[in-house]
Amino acid sequence: MFISQPMIFNRTYFIIAALLLMIEILIALFVNDKIVRPYIGDFLVVIMLYCFVKSFTNASVLKAAIRVLLFAYFIEFLQWLQLSAKLGISRNKLAHTVLGSYFEWMDMLMYTAGIAVVIIWEKFRFNKER
Repeated sequence: MFISQPMIFNRTYFIIAALLLMIEILIALFVNDKIVRPYIGDFLVVIMLYCFVKSFTNASVLKAAIRVLLFAYFIEFLQWLQLSAKLGISRNKLAHTVLGSYFEWMDMLMYTAGIAVVIIWEKFRFNKER
């Protein structure tokens, strides 16, 4: 997916991705509510994935953001297909957490909102540096 981009290492993006991963794990383990876990978790996961991608590639903001968003949509599509149930891995807690279990349009909205925030933030950050 990102093979055409030269490999680099950006420590700042990597640290942000690692911090967001820790937050996601804490949400998964300790939060069972109707707002943070289903919505904030989905919002943050695409930001985490974007930062992870930017940790290792020189892809443009827009290219990386769109690819991460398409990947998130793809995972949601697999949920719509009920792939984890069809593969018989729905009882596996890790697989259930990564793949999810059911499709929701609100997840798509939260992924889109997360990527929109990334693009706006990066635009603001790059304009501020000039």
